[in-house]
Amino acid sequence: MIWGLFTKKNPAEQQTESKGLFDGLRKSSSKLAEGVSAAFSDAGAVFTKKKLDHATIEALEDALLASDMGASAAGDLAQAVAKKRFDKETDSNEAREALAEGIADILRPREAHLDLSNRPKPRIVLVIGVNGSGKTTTIGKLAHQLAAANAKVVIGAADTFRAAAIEQLQVWANRSGADFVWAPQGADAAGVAFETVKRAKAENADVALIDTAGRLQNKTELMAELSKIVRSIRKIDEDAPHETLLVLDATVGQNALSQVESFRSVTDITGLVMTKLDGTAKGGVLVALAQRHAIPIHFVGVGEKAEDLRPFDASAFARALVGLA
Repeated sequence: MIWGLFTKKNPAEQQTESKGLFDGLRKSSSKLAEGVSAAFSDAGAVFTKKKLDHATIEALEDALLASDMGASAAGDLAQAVAKKRFDKETDSNEAREALAEGIADILRPREAHLDLSNRPKPRIVLVIGVNGSGKTTTIGKLAHQLAAANAKVVIGAADTFRAAAIEQLQVWANRSGADFVWAPQGADAAGVAFETVKRAKAENADVALIDTAGRLQNKTELMAELSKIVRSIRKIDEDAPHETLLVLDATVGQNALSQVESFRSVTDITGLVMTKLDGTAKGGVLVALAQRHAIPIHFVGVGEKAEDLRPFDASAFARALVGLA
């Protein structure tokens, strides 16, 4: 079975995706666009055109920093704009176009569409991240979209630390018609993961999605639990997990960088998912992540609906981030 769910869209679908992304990133794009516009104003008078000088470049860099891109990415982008436009008559829209190009250049090497129809079957996906990052909701949205594409899905609630996570996953499983494997709060997480893969194999499922706990304050405990989960599922499939997705909450801004570093120290990561971009003005942190970590970015979350979990598109994201439809 091949699903077009996580592959490149046709032009009409891309236009719809871009509009949804633009709307979802409105908080970040509004703040950044205001900063860019301010860079082209003088004592309250907005210029239609203005020569790009050192002061304007510094103001652009400040606007980028305010969107949580971090000093390195903000400095590089401001200099890239300066290289193209310095001492030339420029307006704020032209500056935003140049910024979008520079942002896309940073993001494009990380753009990677995840095709879960790839063999082997079932495709076993381990989902990790700190508690509250949106792991459970991301799994639910993935299951919903996969089910809509006629994929058979099994969900495993291996975050047995939180009863709320189990209950939330149960709701998503019911919505998508996915099989659901769980155990009471406090049960062995590795046992749940093992049973999830076992059932997915027995029922010839296409994808197994496994939730995990995210107690990052105790990395030794987290490492032990993740290692045990991996050992348990490899008793059934020696190559599992086939994907390990790290879910990050955009509202934490630059703290997302330290979360990536912490999880990379305890396990391999095959891809990133950035959630809650609609609820923050810190969307620029994804640019900082792309610059610092060579990890594929698969999805961004820009709303509560299942379809608001969107395959990552570097160009569309860059344009939406700077407020260009």
